Amino acid sequence: MDAACTAEQDEIRRTLREVVARRCGPDDVRAAVATPAGYDTALWDALAGRVGLPGLAVPEEYGGVGCGPLELALAAEELGRALVPSPFLATAALAAPLLLALGTPAQRAALLPTLATGGTTAALAVPGARLAAALALTGDPGGDWAGGGRAGGVQARVTESGWRLYGQVDQVLDGHSADLLLVAAHTGGYARSRVRLFLVRGDAPGLVRGRLTSLDETRAQARVQLRDVEGELVGDDDADVHRALAVTGEWVAAVLAAEAVGAADQALGLTVAHVGRREQFGRPIGSFQAVKHRLADVYVDVQAARSAAYYAAWAAGAGAEPGGGLALARALDALRAAAAEAVHLHGGIGITWEHEAQRYVKRATGDELLFGPVHRLRARAAERAGAFGPSGV
Repeated sequence: MDAACTAEQDEIRRTLREVVARRCGPDDVRAAVATPAGYDTALWDALAGRVGLPGLAVPEEYGGVGCGPLELALAAEELGRALVPSPFLATAALAAPLLLALGTPAQRAALLPTLATGGTTAALAVPGARLAAALALTGDPGGDWAGGGRAGGVQARVTESGWRLYGQVDQVLDGHSADLLLVAAHTGGYARSRVRLFLVRGDAPGLVRGRLTSLDETRAQARVQLRDVEGELVGDDDADVHRALAVTGEWVAAVLAAEAVGAADQALGLTVAHVGRREQFGRPIGSFQAVKHRLADVYVDVQAARSAAYYAAWAAGAGAEPGGGLALARALDALRAAAAEAVHLHGGIGITWEHEAQRYVKRATGDELLFGPVHRLRARAAERAGAFGPSGV
């Protein structure tokens, strides 16, 4: 692995940091999450046009930039600094790689170009609020996370007019505003149960969606109900959905880890600036040795998490030994520590709704609830490495 960024990667980072600094201040973020979409659509269009953000990992033949998970991670780090609400994670890191891996040539040709330009947004709907398990981050991807063919989850049946889906999915990232849903559903009933992915249009009859109140407002979630909704099978009968989800899980974990690193770095920067201004006993509290030690520990955590995130992103693109789950666990730990110190060292203002510090606490907690918890991420990584098997230590 070459730790140095290329000129193109530096340009992606520089351009995004410039746009985010200019258009994503705290007031801008508050205004964006209050909109029906949950994000600034004008900003999303600008990022799509200037940087090609939604199409970073889409091949050039489909109108994308032709990069990989490392570039997605670098972009996510910059978005994470300001906790920018956007459909980037759902569209670029989840839906696009799955369509690229499983879609038929006709599906890829029809859908990926519009995803790459930002004209279409997409979301992955996994039943049972088990997204982390479905992506093989906290459990076996072949488990019963989609309902096991029993009542509950989402079921699909084939009719004369095509596939029909029925069921309910909670906690769908950006599911209330996505133009296209990728829905994981069971086919074959209980006896021959099999998980497949289906395309559902956002305006399909029988589709009922509603935005949920979430802990982290910048990470919009929705409840999706499918009442005999028409769906299109993604790929063919031989498509290995579990494997595709597991591979995509490595991409997503690396992207999420980098995003958490950006958020942790920003929270640390806010705290360092504040302790340099806040005075006690006639001197800035940042000059106290105990405060220096605490912030130095956070700095080391953030740098270690950044290294882990970059390696995981490189490994996901190079097909090397996966490290996404461990990188995500490391980054979430760093973000939680940075956010906690931000609240503590900001004093009374750190716990108010008006201050930025509370948003980083919510992001750390919300991401762990969605994609963790941390101890399960580490346990799954240890299990995959055989640490607890006959040859484990």
